[in-house]
Amino acid sequence: MPQKTILKGLTLDELRQWVVQQGWERFRADQIFSWLYTKRATSFQEMTDIGKAVRQRLGEIADVGLLPVLKTVTSAETGTVKFLLGLRDGNTVECVYIPEKNRRTVCLSSQVGCPLGCTFCATGQMGFRRNLAAWEILEQLLVVERTIGQKLTNVVFMGMGEPFLNYQEVMRAADLISDERGISISHRKIVISTVGIVGSIRRMAEEERPYRLAISLNAADDDTRTQIMPINRRYKIHELLEAAKYYYEKTRRRVTFEYVLIRGVNDRKRDAERLVQLLRGFPCKINLIPYNETVPEYQRPSLEHVERFSRWLRPLPAPIIVRWSRGRDIRAACGQLWSEGMQERTPSPFASSGETSPA
Repeated sequence: MPQKTILKGLTLDELRQWVVQQGWERFRADQIFSWLYTKRATSFQEMTDIGKAVRQRLGEIADVGLLPVLKTVTSAETGTVKFLLGLRDGNTVECVYIPEKNRRTVCLSSQVGCPLGCTFCATGQMGFRRNLAAWEILEQLLVVERTIGQKLTNVVFMGMGEPFLNYQEVMRAADLISDERGISISHRKIVISTVGIVGSIRRMAEEERPYRLAISLNAADDDTRTQIMPINRRYKIHELLEAAKYYYEKTRRRVTFEYVLIRGVNDRKRDAERLVQLLRGFPCKINLIPYNETVPEYQRPSLEHVERFSRWLRPLPAPIIVRWSRGRDIRAACGQLWSEGMQERTPSPFASSGETSPA
């Protein structure tokens, strides 16, 4: 039996071409696109302005693209909801809904696991399984909207995986999320976070992608950063900063630097002084993120020390925001819900000295 075409993840132009290939009128694509992304349909039978015969045929040759929810956990403290979704090959993936005042944010995953092996990250302990297709990324968002019964306002690609190692599918998903004819979340409300894949940062700038860029920095010297982020063996901090500055020069959009504060590792006064020296004169934003304890070897600094570290950064003119984990009580850090399934771990290709990223 021929494999069905998954329509979720196709652009409107691609969907129009596909519809015409089936011998139908071009406008059918616009109807299907609206049902998938504006009305959030979960079956072809819901598409009531499409004739019954066409709907029946759609069911025979096409697939809406749904993923089952295997588990949800809700934070009693913040209302954060973590989802574990089942993929069709037997893998699982996580996404997180984060309500905050007038913002409703979804944190999306881009890969099953991650190949980068950051030592403080639960996903990094999983190893890498595969990239997600654009439709699997989109379905995370749509699952959350169907569950909460509201439209999301913000999207962050900060879940499982490294978005820039799945660049094309992530950008396809972001383009569909921001398409005004469908999901229609403003590109200004979409943030793509990377550990610092230099070539993709430059590519994003050159392609004039309108999305906001966040870089997970986490240390201001190469020795410390390499200790906790093996990717630093491939892209040293100076090279990463050059790419970030290139991005700003091309787009005039500030980069957000994420700095996860880990007790005794990167939260000392000399670490703050190095960070000030590193980012002095560079238009940017800094998010200080007290560590969400996921790996036993690392601990979160005290509230007093986090505030002290923030004060040490005051010589910088950049906005400095402390972002506490929302959902700590439900183990909402990426990879934690997955790890409860005790799935087999595969090793990181960057865990040993001398190996480099495939990017």
